[in-house]
Amino acid sequence: MSTYDDDRIEFDFFDEPETEEAPRTRRRPRRSGGGGPRRTRPPLKPPTGIVPLARLVGLIAIAIVIVVAFVFWVGACQGKSKHDEYASYAASVHTLAASSNALGRAFQTKFTSTSKQADFETLLQQYAQQERQEYDQAQQIRPPGPLRAIHQRLVDALELRAKGFTALGDALALWNPKNAASTSSTTEALATQGALLTASDVDWEQLYRIPATQELKTVGVTGVVIPKSAIVPTTDLVSARSFQLLLSRLTGASTGGTPGGKHGDALVSVTANPGGTALSTSTATTIKVSADLSFVATVEDSGGSQETGVVVHLTITAGSSTIKRNQTIQLIQPGQQQTVTFGNFNLPDAAFGNRATVRVDVAQVPGETNASNNTATYTVFFTLS
Repeated sequence: MSTYDDDRIEFDFFDEPETEEAPRTRRRPRRSGGGGPRRTRPPLKPPTGIVPLARLVGLIAIAIVIVVAFVFWVGACQGKSKHDEYASYAASVHTLAASSNALGRAFQTKFTSTSKQADFETLLQQYAQQERQEYDQAQQIRPPGPLRAIHQRLVDALELRAKGFTALGDALALWNPKNAASTSSTTEALATQGALLTASDVDWEQLYRIPATQELKTVGVTGVVIPKSAIVPTTDLVSARSFQLLLSRLTGASTGGTPGGKHGDALVSVTANPGGTALSTSTATTIKVSADLSFVATVEDSGGSQETGVVVHLTITAGSSTIKRNQTIQLIQPGQQQTVTFGNFNLPDAAFGNRATVRVDVAQVPGETNASNNTATYTVFFTLS
């Protein structure tokens, strides 16, 4: 063997592994069975063209619709939740208002009819206790956030009512019916304490109900009503004149006299508006009819006692058609005149150009013996203005 051959063999010995390394690094997967060579799938290419793009746009549109629908659904749920929260709050306030209003009506009835000092003192204590309970209940109500400060005015109003009834009872308990000076000072004290009840009504209406109603509009809540409440149906009920009559009635009862005195009301006049046309019982009156047609009846307390809940009826008869209206005078003092207004009429065609009648009746009050001046009937002709 020549040197050349040795060198070639040596070169083959060292280079041989390097030429075989490359095939080792690429192992072929084993074939599961016999047959020809295995076919490999070509690599996937990204979709191109109009169809894939349309699919992508469609998916995006669907996603947008889902998101928008979700947003509206969430908003609707939140809106309903907010409405329910305010409605629940208003329902709680309605309960308090109804209870307080009923107490106010009871107070008016007893105020104008009671004849015993001790009985009225007891009633005032009971009224005060009821208002204290409502005050406690109002403090337990949890109003929606925007109404928290406003709700405090409702609490204040109920507190004034409780204090007012308590103060009235205390002032009446100090009264000496046999002492004229005591009667005078007690009248003034009662009128002063009665002003607390009037103030409570102002608080409820002006500082609570109106601001609360406006706040509902501000936050976009509809269909929820904040209730009205009045412990005194009319401010004249707690005037010095009313308390003077109350003490006079209680004095008569305590000295064995006849409590209540003379009772009665009288119809003074009826006028048609606009224009103030006075109706007459002796001659027919022509009345020009407009959209704001109304009748005003003037009633006088012809007795010597306060009267409450005086109902006044008006009836219009034109051919076979009859229209009826009712109004109520909450309280009227002896010798005092008050008016009630009847409106919102939709006269039938038969009322025009034909004779019609307007009748006004003042309902008898308890103890009234003479009702001859309670009713009047007027003949009228309605014409278009």
